[in-house]
Amino acid sequence: MTSVQVDKQHDGTDGAVGGGEGYQRGLGARQIQMIAIGGAIGTGLFLGAGKAIHKAGPSLILAYAIAGLVIFFIMRALGELLMYRPVSGSFSEYAREFVGPFAGFVTGWTYWLFWVVTGITEVTAAATYMTYWWDIPQWISALVFTVILYGANLISVKLFGELEFWFSMVKVTAIIGMILICVGVLTVGFSDAGDTATVAHLWNQGGFFPNGVGSTLMTLQIVMFAFLAVELVGVTAGESKDPKTVLPKAINTVPWRIAVFYVGALIMILSVVPWTEFQPGVSPFVAAFEKMGLGAGAAIVNFVVLTAALSSCNSGMYSTGRMLRDLSLNGQGPKVFTKLTKSGIPLLGTTFSAALMLVGVWINYVAPGKAFEYVVSFATISGMWAWIMILVCQIRYRAKANRGELPQSSFKAPGAPYTSWFALLFIGMVIVMMGIDEGARVSLYCAPVWGLLLGVAYLVLKSRNPEGAAFAKRS
Repeated sequence: MTSVQVDKQHDGTDGAVGGGEGYQRGLGARQIQMIAIGGAIGTGLFLGAGKAIHKAGPSLILAYAIAGLVIFFIMRALGELLMYRPVSGSFSEYAREFVGPFAGFVTGWTYWLFWVVTGITEVTAAATYMTYWWDIPQWISALVFTVILYGANLISVKLFGELEFWFSMVKVTAIIGMILICVGVLTVGFSDAGDTATVAHLWNQGGFFPNGVGSTLMTLQIVMFAFLAVELVGVTAGESKDPKTVLPKAINTVPWRIAVFYVGALIMILSVVPWTEFQPGVSPFVAAFEKMGLGAGAAIVNFVVLTAALSSCNSGMYSTGRMLRDLSLNGQGPKVFTKLTKSGIPLLGTTFSAALMLVGVWINYVAPGKAFEYVVSFATISGMWAWIMILVCQIRYRAKANRGELPQSSFKAPGAPYTSWFALLFIGMVIVMMGIDEGARVSLYCAPVWGLLLGVAYLVLKSRNPEGAAFAKRS
Protein backbone atom coordinates (compact mmCIF):
# COMPACT_ATOMS: atom_id res chain seq x y z
CA MET A 1 0.00 0.00 0.00
CA THR A 2 1.29 3.46 -0.86
CA SER A 3 1.72 6.30 1.60
CA VAL A 4 -1.16 8.11 -0.12
CA GLN A 5 -3.48 5.18 0.59
CA VAL A 6 -2.34 5.11 4.20
CA ASP A 7 -3.05 8.83 4.63
CA LYS A 8 -6.49 8.44 3.09
CA GLN A 9 -7.31 5.55 5.39
CA HIS A 10 -6.37 7.68 8.39
CA ASP A 11 -8.75 10.45 7.42
CA GLY A 12 -11.53 7.94 6.66
CA THR A 13 -11.62 8.31 2.89
CA ASP A 14 -10.10 6.77 -0.17
CA GLY A 15 -11.74 8.79 -2.85
CA ALA A 16 -14.46 6.24 -3.49
CA VAL A 17 -18.08 7.10 -3.57
CA GLY A 18 -20.16 6.42 -0.54
CA GLY A 19 -17.75 6.24 2.37
CA GLY A 20 -14.41 5.14 3.76
CA GLU A 21 -12.40 2.45 1.96
CA GLY A 22 -14.80 2.48 -1.00
CA TYR A 23 -17.77 1.14 0.97
CA GLN A 24 -21.17 2.78 0.96
CA ARG A 25 -22.29 4.07 4.33
CA GLY A 26 -25.63 2.29 4.31
CA LEU A 27 -25.95 1.37 8.00
CA GLY A 28 -28.00 3.84 10.02
CA ALA A 29 -28.29 4.38 13.75
CA ARG A 30 -31.29 2.05 14.10
CA GLN A 31 -29.46 -0.81 12.42
CA ILE A 32 -26.14 -0.28 14.21
CA GLN A 33 -27.91 -0.22 17.58
CA MET A 34 -29.66 -3.51 16.83
CA ILE A 35 -26.49 -5.12 15.48
CA ALA A 36 -24.79 -4.13 18.74
CA ILE A 37 -27.67 -5.49 20.83
CA GLY A 38 -28.09 -8.68 18.82
CA GLY A 39 -24.35 -9.38 18.82
CA ALA A 40 -24.54 -10.19 22.53
CA ILE A 41 -27.50 -12.55 22.20
CA GLY A 42 -27.08 -15.90 20.51
CA THR A 43 -27.25 -19.64 20.89
CA GLY A 44 -24.68 -19.38 23.69
CA LEU A 45 -27.43 -17.88 25.85
CA PHE A 46 -30.46 -19.73 24.50
CA LEU A 47 -28.83 -23.18 24.55
CA GLY A 48 -25.38 -23.02 26.17
CA ALA A 49 -26.69 -21.59 29.43
CA GLY A 50 -28.33 -24.94 30.23
CA LYS A 51 -24.96 -26.68 30.57
CA ALA A 52 -23.52 -23.75 32.52
CA ILE A 53 -26.45 -23.71 34.98
CA HIS A 54 -25.99 -27.44 35.54
CA LYS A 55 -22.32 -26.83 36.40
CA ALA A 56 -22.49 -23.65 38.47
CA GLY A 57 -26.06 -23.25 39.68
CA PRO A 58 -27.19 -19.70 40.57
CA SER A 59 -23.57 -18.48 40.72
CA LEU A 60 -23.67 -18.44 36.93
CA ILE A 61 -25.40 -15.06 37.35
CA LEU A 62 -22.23 -13.69 38.93
CA ALA A 63 -20.09 -15.25 36.19
CA TYR A 64 -22.12 -13.47 33.50
CA ALA A 65 -21.98 -10.19 35.42
CA ILE A 66 -18.18 -10.26 35.83
CA ALA A 67 -17.59 -11.44 32.26
CA GLY A 68 -20.02 -8.77 31.08
CA LEU A 69 -17.93 -6.11 32.82
CA VAL A 70 -14.85 -7.43 31.01
CA ILE A 71 -16.72 -7.31 27.71
CA PHE A 72 -17.59 -3.68 28.42
CA PHE A 73 -13.90 -2.91 28.98
CA ILE A 74 -13.10 -4.60 25.66
CA MET A 75 -15.81 -2.69 23.82
CA ARG A 76 -14.76 0.66 25.27
CA ALA A 77 -11.18 -0.11 24.24
CA LEU A 78 -12.48 -0.84 20.74
CA GLY A 79 -14.54 2.34 20.83
CA GLU A 80 -11.48 4.43 21.63
CA LEU A 81 -9.68 2.96 18.63
CA LEU A 82 -12.69 3.37 16.36
CA MET A 83 -13.02 7.05 17.16
CA TYR A 84 -9.32 7.49 16.47
CA ARG A 85 -9.70 5.79 13.08
CA PRO A 86 -13.02 4.15 12.03
CA VAL A 87 -12.15 1.49 9.44
CA SER A 88 -13.98 -1.62 8.29
CA GLY A 89 -11.10 -4.02 8.88
CA SER A 90 -10.61 -2.56 12.33
CA PHE A 91 -9.07 -5.48 14.23
CA SER A 92 -6.37 -6.33 11.72
CA GLU A 93 -5.81 -2.64 10.86
CA TYR A 94 -5.11 -1.75 14.49
CA ALA A 95 -2.98 -4.86 15.06
CA ARG A 96 -0.98 -3.97 11.96
CA GLU A 97 -0.45 -0.40 13.12
CA PHE A 98 0.23 -0.88 16.82
CA VAL A 99 1.76 -4.35 17.10
CA GLY A 100 3.28 -5.21 13.73
CA PRO A 101 2.61 -6.59 10.26
CA PHE A 102 2.58 -10.21 11.37
CA ALA A 103 0.05 -9.43 14.13
CA GLY A 104 -2.20 -7.75 11.56
CA PHE A 105 -1.82 -10.73 9.25
CA VAL A 106 -2.66 -13.23 12.00
CA THR A 107 -5.57 -11.16 13.36
CA GLY A 108 -7.20 -10.62 9.98
CA TRP A 109 -6.99 -14.23 8.87
CA THR A 110 -7.94 -15.58 12.30
CA TYR A 111 -11.01 -13.37 12.54
CA TRP A 112 -11.93 -14.37 9.00
CA LEU A 113 -11.61 -18.05 9.95
CA PHE A 114 -13.59 -17.44 13.13
CA TRP A 115 -16.57 -16.24 11.13
CA VAL A 116 -16.26 -19.02 8.53
CA VAL A 117 -16.24 -21.61 11.32
CA THR A 118 -19.04 -19.80 13.15
CA GLY A 119 -21.06 -19.66 9.92
CA ILE A 120 -20.66 -23.42 9.49
CA THR A 121 -21.58 -23.98 13.13
CA GLU A 122 -24.65 -21.78 13.04
CA VAL A 123 -26.02 -23.00 9.71
CA THR A 124 -25.63 -26.52 11.13
CA ALA A 125 -27.54 -25.47 14.24
CA ALA A 126 -30.25 -23.83 12.13
CA ALA A 127 -30.65 -27.02 10.08
CA THR A 128 -30.99 -28.98 13.32
CA TYR A 129 -33.70 -26.64 14.62
CA MET A 130 -35.70 -27.08 11.42
CA THR A 131 -36.15 -30.79 12.16
CA TYR A 132 -38.39 -29.74 15.08
CA TRP A 133 -41.11 -28.88 12.57
CA TRP A 134 -40.25 -30.87 9.45
CA ASP A 135 -38.60 -34.23 8.97
CA ILE A 136 -36.23 -33.18 6.21
CA PRO A 137 -32.52 -33.94 5.78
CA GLN A 138 -30.34 -31.41 7.60
CA TRP A 139 -28.14 -30.79 4.59
CA ILE A 140 -31.08 -29.45 2.57
CA SER A 141 -31.93 -26.85 5.21
CA ALA A 142 -28.26 -25.93 5.59
CA LEU A 143 -27.93 -25.44 1.82
CA VAL A 144 -31.09 -23.33 1.54
CA PHE A 145 -30.11 -21.06 4.44
CA THR A 146 -26.56 -20.58 3.12
CA VAL A 147 -27.77 -19.65 -0.36
CA ILE A 148 -30.45 -17.24 0.90
CA LEU A 149 -28.10 -15.38 3.25
CA TYR A 150 -25.38 -15.27 0.61
CA GLY A 151 -27.81 -13.73 -1.88
CA ALA A 152 -29.01 -11.16 0.65
CA ASN A 153 -25.43 -10.08 1.40
CA LEU A 154 -24.75 -9.48 -2.29
CA ILE A 155 -27.60 -7.02 -2.76
CA SER A 156 -26.55 -4.20 -0.42
CA VAL A 157 -25.17 -3.51 3.02
CA LYS A 158 -28.53 -1.90 3.85
CA LEU A 159 -30.28 -5.25 3.33
CA PHE A 160 -27.74 -6.91 5.62
CA GLY A 161 -28.53 -4.25 8.22
CA GLU A 162 -32.28 -4.80 7.85
CA LEU A 163 -31.93 -8.56 8.26
CA GLU A 164 -29.83 -8.08 11.39
CA PHE A 165 -32.32 -5.52 12.71
CA TRP A 166 -35.22 -7.96 12.50
CA PHE A 167 -33.21 -10.98 13.63
CA SER A 168 -32.14 -9.00 16.69
CA MET A 169 -35.67 -7.73 17.24
CA VAL A 170 -36.94 -11.32 17.51
CA LYS A 171 -34.25 -12.22 20.06
CA VAL A 172 -34.75 -9.10 22.14
CA THR A 173 -38.54 -9.45 22.13
CA ALA A 174 -38.30 -13.10 23.18
CA ILE A 175 -36.06 -12.38 26.16
CA ILE A 176 -38.04 -9.37 27.33
CA GLY A 177 -41.25 -11.41 26.98
CA MET A 178 -39.71 -14.23 29.02
CA ILE A 179 -38.63 -11.81 31.75
CA LEU A 180 -42.10 -10.24 31.94
CA ILE A 181 -43.76 -13.66 32.15
CA CYS A 182 -41.41 -14.66 34.96
CA VAL A 183 -42.14 -11.41 36.80
CA GLY A 184 -45.84 -12.23 36.50
CA VAL A 185 -45.28 -15.74 37.87
CA LEU A 186 -43.33 -14.38 40.84
CA THR A 187 -45.70 -11.53 41.69
CA VAL A 188 -49.16 -12.75 40.66
CA GLY A 189 -48.52 -16.48 40.85
CA PHE A 190 -50.15 -17.58 37.60
CA SER A 191 -49.15 -20.75 35.68
CA ASP A 192 -48.21 -24.15 37.03
CA ALA A 193 -45.02 -22.74 38.57
CA GLY A 194 -46.86 -20.02 40.52
CA ASP A 195 -47.01 -21.95 43.80
CA THR A 196 -43.32 -22.83 43.93
CA ALA A 197 -41.68 -19.83 42.25
CA THR A 198 -39.56 -17.78 44.63
CA VAL A 199 -36.38 -15.70 44.55
CA ALA A 200 -35.17 -17.93 47.41
CA HIS A 201 -34.38 -20.58 44.77
CA LEU A 202 -31.21 -18.58 44.17
CA TRP A 203 -29.77 -19.67 47.53
CA ASN A 204 -32.01 -22.43 48.94
CA GLN A 205 -30.88 -25.23 46.61
CA GLY A 206 -27.40 -25.83 48.02
CA GLY A 207 -26.43 -22.17 48.28
CA PHE A 208 -25.41 -19.59 45.69
CA PHE A 209 -22.27 -21.65 44.91
CA PRO A 210 -23.75 -25.17 45.18
CA ASN A 211 -20.82 -26.85 43.40
CA GLY A 212 -18.09 -24.57 44.69
CA VAL A 213 -16.28 -21.56 43.27
CA GLY A 214 -14.12 -23.82 41.11
CA SER A 215 -17.14 -25.06 39.15
CA THR A 216 -18.21 -21.48 38.57
CA LEU A 217 -14.76 -20.61 37.20
CA MET A 218 -14.97 -23.59 34.84
CA THR A 219 -18.11 -22.10 33.26
CA LEU A 220 -16.29 -18.92 32.21
CA GLN A 221 -15.38 -20.42 28.85
CA ILE A 222 -19.07 -21.09 28.17
CA VAL A 223 -19.92 -17.58 29.33
CA MET A 224 -17.29 -15.95 27.12
CA PHE A 225 -18.42 -18.05 24.15
CA ALA A 226 -21.89 -16.58 24.61
CA PHE A 227 -20.44 -13.06 24.17
CA LEU A 228 -18.50 -13.80 20.99
CA ALA A 229 -19.51 -11.50 18.10
CA VAL A 230 -20.26 -8.53 20.36
CA GLU A 231 -17.25 -6.88 18.68
CA LEU A 232 -18.92 -7.10 15.25
CA VAL A 233 -19.99 -3.48 15.59
CA GLY A 234 -16.34 -2.61 14.94
CA VAL A 235 -16.45 -4.24 11.50
CA THR A 236 -19.40 -2.01 10.56
CA ALA A 237 -17.37 1.17 11.14
CA GLY A 238 -16.51 1.67 7.49
CA GLU A 239 -20.17 1.45 6.45
CA SER A 240 -21.87 3.42 9.23
CA LYS A 241 -23.56 6.64 8.14
CA ASP A 242 -22.29 8.59 11.14
CA PRO A 243 -19.70 6.44 12.96
CA LYS A 244 -18.50 9.22 15.26
CA THR A 245 -21.99 9.50 16.76
CA VAL A 246 -23.56 6.08 16.27
CA LEU A 247 -20.75 3.76 17.39
CA PRO A 248 -20.19 5.31 20.86
CA LYS A 249 -23.93 5.15 21.56
CA ALA A 250 -24.04 1.50 20.48
CA ILE A 251 -21.02 0.58 22.61
CA ASN A 252 -22.41 2.35 25.66
CA THR A 253 -25.47 0.09 25.55
CA VAL A 254 -23.30 -2.92 26.47
CA PRO A 255 -23.82 -2.68 30.29
CA TRP A 256 -27.61 -2.58 30.18
CA ARG A 257 -27.74 -5.22 27.43
CA ILE A 258 -25.81 -7.64 29.62
CA ALA A 259 -27.69 -6.59 32.76
CA VAL A 260 -31.08 -7.24 31.13
CA PHE A 261 -30.53 -10.06 28.65
CA TYR A 262 -28.12 -12.18 30.69
CA VAL A 263 -28.17 -11.27 34.37
CA GLY A 264 -31.83 -10.26 34.45
CA ALA A 265 -33.04 -13.21 32.38
CA LEU A 266 -31.10 -15.73 34.50
CA ILE A 267 -32.33 -14.24 37.78
CA MET A 268 -35.91 -14.56 36.57
CA ILE A 269 -35.55 -18.10 35.16
CA LEU A 270 -33.71 -19.44 38.22
CA SER A 271 -36.30 -17.86 40.51
CA VAL A 272 -39.16 -19.58 38.70
CA VAL A 273 -37.40 -22.92 38.22
CA PRO A 274 -34.82 -24.33 40.69
CA TRP A 275 -31.39 -24.70 39.07
CA THR A 276 -31.38 -28.42 39.86
CA GLU A 277 -34.09 -29.02 37.24
CA PHE A 278 -31.99 -27.75 34.32
CA GLN A 279 -30.04 -30.23 32.24
CA PRO A 280 -27.13 -29.86 29.78
CA GLY A 281 -28.22 -29.71 26.15
CA VAL A 282 -31.70 -28.42 27.04
CA SER A 283 -32.47 -24.73 26.63
CA PRO A 284 -33.21 -23.17 30.03
CA PHE A 285 -35.89 -21.11 28.29
CA VAL A 286 -37.64 -24.26 27.06
CA ALA A 287 -37.35 -25.86 30.50
CA ALA A 288 -38.82 -22.77 32.16
CA PHE A 289 -41.77 -22.66 29.73
CA GLU A 290 -42.47 -26.35 30.35
CA LYS A 291 -42.34 -25.86 34.12
CA MET A 292 -44.86 -23.04 33.78
CA GLY A 293 -47.13 -25.29 31.72
CA LEU A 294 -46.92 -23.12 28.63
CA GLY A 295 -47.01 -25.76 25.89
CA ALA A 296 -46.17 -23.39 23.06
CA GLY A 297 -42.95 -22.38 24.79
CA ALA A 298 -40.78 -25.01 23.12
CA ALA A 299 -41.93 -24.01 19.63
CA ILE A 300 -41.40 -20.32 20.42
CA VAL A 301 -37.89 -20.87 21.75
CA ASN A 302 -37.05 -23.10 18.79
CA PHE A 303 -38.03 -20.27 16.45
CA VAL A 304 -35.94 -17.81 18.46
CA VAL A 305 -32.80 -19.97 18.48
CA LEU A 306 -33.29 -20.56 14.74
CA THR A 307 -33.34 -16.78 14.32
CA ALA A 308 -30.23 -16.45 16.49
CA ALA A 309 -28.37 -19.00 14.37
CA LEU A 310 -29.35 -17.33 11.10
CA SER A 311 -28.35 -13.96 12.52
CA SER A 312 -24.89 -15.25 13.36
CA CYS A 313 -24.47 -16.85 9.93
CA ASN A 314 -25.61 -13.60 8.31
CA SER A 315 -22.98 -11.72 10.30
CA GLY A 316 -20.39 -14.23 9.15
CA MET A 317 -21.27 -13.63 5.50
CA TYR A 318 -20.92 -9.90 6.07
CA SER A 319 -17.68 -9.78 8.04
CA THR A 320 -15.63 -12.38 6.15
CA GLY A 321 -15.75 -10.47 2.87
CA ARG A 322 -14.68 -7.26 4.62
CA MET A 323 -11.79 -8.92 6.44
CA LEU A 324 -10.50 -10.52 3.24
CA ARG A 325 -10.66 -7.17 1.45
CA ASP A 326 -8.79 -5.42 4.26
CA LEU A 327 -6.04 -8.04 4.13
CA SER A 328 -5.82 -7.73 0.36
CA LEU A 329 -5.69 -3.92 0.44
CA ASN A 330 -2.66 -4.21 2.67
CA GLY A 331 -0.90 -6.75 0.49
CA GLN A 332 -1.60 -9.61 2.90
CA GLY A 333 -4.16 -11.42 0.77
CA PRO A 334 -4.94 -12.08 -2.91
CA LYS A 335 -5.49 -8.79 -4.78
CA VAL A 336 -8.62 -10.16 -6.41
CA PHE A 337 -10.47 -9.71 -3.09
CA THR A 338 -10.05 -5.91 -3.21
CA LYS A 339 -12.74 -5.45 -5.86
CA LEU A 340 -16.13 -3.99 -4.93
CA THR A 341 -19.42 -4.10 -6.79
CA LYS A 342 -21.21 -0.87 -7.72
CA SER A 343 -23.22 -1.17 -4.52
CA GLY A 344 -20.02 -1.41 -2.44
CA ILE A 345 -20.07 -5.18 -1.79
CA PRO A 346 -16.80 -7.21 -1.69
CA LEU A 347 -18.25 -9.81 -4.05
CA LEU A 348 -15.34 -12.23 -4.45
CA GLY A 349 -14.38 -12.22 -0.78
CA THR A 350 -17.96 -12.88 0.29
CA THR A 351 -18.36 -15.58 -2.37
CA PHE A 352 -15.14 -17.34 -1.38
CA SER A 353 -16.16 -17.34 2.29
CA ALA A 354 -19.69 -18.54 1.50
CA ALA A 355 -18.23 -21.35 -0.60
CA LEU A 356 -16.21 -22.51 2.41
CA MET A 357 -19.34 -22.33 4.55
CA LEU A 358 -20.85 -24.86 2.16
CA VAL A 359 -18.50 -27.32 3.87
CA GLY A 360 -21.13 -27.20 6.59
CA VAL A 361 -23.68 -28.52 4.11
CA TRP A 362 -21.38 -31.43 3.29
CA ILE A 363 -20.79 -32.18 6.99
CA ASN A 364 -24.55 -32.18 7.55
CA TYR A 365 -24.86 -34.67 4.70
CA VAL A 366 -22.19 -37.16 5.79
CA ALA A 367 -22.50 -36.84 9.58
CA PRO A 368 -25.66 -35.00 10.66
CA GLY A 369 -25.49 -36.31 14.22
CA LYS A 370 -22.00 -34.93 14.94
CA ALA A 371 -21.89 -31.94 12.61
CA PHE A 372 -22.08 -29.34 15.35
CA GLU A 373 -19.28 -30.70 17.52
CA TYR A 374 -16.99 -31.15 14.49
CA VAL A 375 -16.73 -27.42 13.86
CA VAL A 376 -17.46 -25.62 17.14
CA SER A 377 -14.21 -26.22 19.06
CA PHE A 378 -12.13 -23.52 17.33
CA ALA A 379 -14.63 -20.67 17.63
CA THR A 380 -13.93 -19.57 21.21
CA ILE A 381 -10.15 -19.32 21.06
CA SER A 382 -10.11 -17.61 17.65
CA GLY A 383 -12.76 -15.11 18.73
CA MET A 384 -10.86 -14.26 21.91
CA TRP A 385 -7.74 -13.55 19.85
CA ALA A 386 -9.57 -10.54 18.37
CA TRP A 387 -10.37 -9.32 21.89
CA ILE A 388 -6.72 -9.70 22.94
CA MET A 389 -5.58 -7.65 19.95
CA ILE A 390 -8.17 -4.94 20.64
CA LEU A 391 -6.88 -4.55 24.20
CA VAL A 392 -3.19 -4.63 23.29
CA CYS A 393 -3.73 -2.08 20.51
CA GLN A 394 -5.69 0.23 22.79
CA ILE A 395 -2.93 0.13 25.40
CA ARG A 396 -0.31 1.00 22.79
CA TYR A 397 -2.48 3.63 21.13
CA ARG A 398 -3.18 5.37 24.47
CA ALA A 399 0.54 5.45 25.27
CA LYS A 400 1.32 7.06 21.89
CA ALA A 401 -1.56 9.52 22.21
CA ASN A 402 -0.41 10.55 25.69
CA ARG A 403 3.05 11.22 24.29
CA GLY A 404 1.55 13.43 21.59
CA GLU A 405 2.55 11.10 18.76
CA LEU A 406 -1.08 10.48 17.74
CA PRO A 407 -4.29 12.50 18.14
CA GLN A 408 -6.40 11.78 21.21
CA SER A 409 -9.58 9.78 20.69
CA SER A 410 -12.90 11.53 21.28
CA PHE A 411 -14.21 8.42 23.08
CA LYS A 412 -11.65 7.44 25.70
CA ALA A 413 -12.01 4.15 27.55
CA PRO A 414 -12.62 4.94 31.25
CA GLY A 415 -9.98 3.56 33.58
CA ALA A 416 -7.66 2.56 30.73
CA PRO A 417 -5.05 1.21 30.50
CA TYR A 418 -5.74 -0.51 33.84
CA THR A 419 -9.11 -1.82 32.69
CA SER A 420 -7.51 -3.18 29.53
CA TRP A 421 -4.83 -4.97 31.53
CA PHE A 422 -7.51 -6.43 33.80
CA ALA A 423 -9.44 -7.70 30.77
CA LEU A 424 -6.28 -9.29 29.36
CA LEU A 425 -5.62 -11.09 32.65
CA PHE A 426 -9.23 -12.28 32.73
CA ILE A 427 -9.00 -13.67 29.20
CA GLY A 428 -5.75 -15.39 30.18
CA MET A 429 -7.54 -17.03 33.11
CA VAL A 430 -10.30 -18.24 30.80
CA ILE A 431 -7.72 -19.79 28.47
CA VAL A 432 -6.17 -21.60 31.46
CA MET A 433 -9.62 -22.89 32.39
CA MET A 434 -10.05 -24.17 28.84
CA GLY A 435 -6.79 -26.07 29.20
CA ILE A 436 -7.98 -27.69 32.42
CA ASP A 437 -11.36 -28.68 30.95
CA GLU A 438 -10.90 -31.84 28.91
CA GLY A 439 -13.92 -31.08 26.75
CA ALA A 440 -12.66 -27.62 25.77
CA ARG A 441 -8.99 -28.51 25.47
CA VAL A 442 -9.34 -29.37 21.78
CA SER A 443 -9.65 -25.62 21.05
CA LEU A 444 -6.13 -25.11 22.37
CA TYR A 445 -4.84 -27.98 20.25
CA CYS A 446 -6.20 -26.30 17.13
CA ALA A 447 -4.63 -22.91 17.89
CA PRO A 448 -0.93 -23.83 17.45
CA VAL A 449 -1.72 -25.72 14.24
CA TRP A 450 -3.45 -22.65 12.82
CA GLY A 451 -0.60 -20.47 14.07
CA LEU A 452 1.95 -22.66 12.31
CA LEU A 453 0.00 -22.48 9.05
CA LEU A 454 -0.15 -18.68 9.32
CA GLY A 455 3.57 -18.52 10.10
CA VAL A 456 4.42 -20.48 6.97
CA ALA A 457 2.01 -18.37 4.90
CA TYR A 458 3.58 -15.17 6.21
CA LEU A 459 7.08 -16.34 5.27
CA VAL A 460 5.79 -17.02 1.77
CA LEU A 461 4.22 -13.54 1.73
CA LYS A 462 7.50 -11.91 2.77
CA SER A 463 9.36 -13.64 -0.04
CA ARG A 464 6.78 -12.71 -2.67
CA ASN A 465 5.53 -9.34 -1.43
CA PRO A 466 7.95 -7.66 1.01
CA GLU A 467 5.95 -4.42 0.82
CA GLY A 468 2.79 -6.09 2.14
CA ALA A 469 4.72 -7.84 4.90
CA ALA A 470 6.36 -4.60 6.03
CA PHE A 471 3.36 -2.25 5.67
CA ALA A 472 2.78 -1.72 9.40
CA LYS A 473 6.35 -0.60 9.96
CA ARG A 474 5.86 2.31 7.59
CA SER A 475 2.40 3.35 8.76
